[in-house]
Amino acid sequence: MSRARTLLGLAAASAAVIALAACSSGAPAASESAGDDEYGLVTAGTLTVATEGTYRPFSFHEDGSGDLVGYDVEIAEAVAEKLGLEVEFQETQWDAIFAGLEAGRFDVIANQVSINPEREEQYLFSEPYTVSRGVIVVNDGDTSISSFDDLAGKTTAQSLTSNWYELATESGANVEAVEGWAQAVSLLQQGRVDATINDELTFLDYVNTTPDAAIEVAAETDETSESAFAFTKDKADLVAAIDEAIAELREEGVLAELGEKYFGADVSQ
Repeated sequence: MSRARTLLGLAAASAAVIALAACSSGAPAASESAGDDEYGLVTAGTLTVATEGTYRPFSFHEDGSGDLVGYDVEIAEAVAEKLGLEVEFQETQWDAIFAGLEAGRFDVIANQVSINPEREEQYLFSEPYTVSRGVIVVNDGDTSISSFDDLAGKTTAQSLTSNWYELATESGANVEAVEGWAQAVSLLQQGRVDATINDELTFLDYVNTTPDAAIEVAAETDETSESAFAFTKDKADLVAAIDEAIAELREEGVLAELGEKYFGADVSQ
């Protein structure tokens, strides 16, 4: 045997001894340290979260500091802390957010994703952390409307492309077309319409940031809309862990506190 082959053999043996020593001492094998983890995360040890960053008050940049904040953002941060994970947000336009999830760019979407049968066929959802209803909004002191039946013959301000427009017309209301909530509430306060129907969260956000607004809820729908974290179908273990974290945050009052902060009310149930 040549001296070179002898040296190579000794080197290989030494490497094997070192590898065995590392394994026996509890050091992780290469495959274990290369990103594998129990949740199949995009980046081991980090929860990568997709959100718009332009959807106030759920996900937006704070005036002045420019920090990414919001109801969904803070819930995602609290969940990651419960799981012992870092959190990284990837701001993505809504039109591309589900495609990015399916492409494996992030682990979860936190952007007020409402649960519906069509989405449940394609994705997994956590337990809801936001629950809302449709509400009829009127000026303070208006007692002429106390139910959806009372909208018959009244005038409401609605966007023609919204489901609230359909509800208004089904209730017998005459509809004044508007571009959105801001225009609708302006017409209401000017007395040019009798009411407007919208999502409860929109109303709560408005009165929370405009406390002198003299408007109130006259009636609400029986049906609720529930929003949750969305995942691809292969993330069942991550969903289970996040569900447990959400349950703890609910029990500890964290969800209620965040609701009060952003909406002036607990919107988690």
